[in-house]
Amino acid sequence: MSIETTLQVPEVHCDHCKTSLEGAVGGLGGVSRVEVSIPDATLDVTFDDDAVTLDTIKQTIEEQGYVVFG
Repeated sequence: MSIETTLQVPEVHCDHCKTSLEGAVGGLGGVSRVEVSIPDATLDVTFDDDAVTLDTIKQTIEEQGYVVFG
């Protein structure tokens, strides 16, 4: 089943952050869309929960060096 959610990533502040997170999360199997908003410090993600869990997505964000809420 496809799930859409928005996560708060308060340390996002530049294009490097955006590119890093979109590449890492977008590279996970089951993720169909990921978009980082620098002004809002959010990461919108659409994923198939049969292929990847929200916890795995959050862990991937944390592995990139960011704190994540949501």
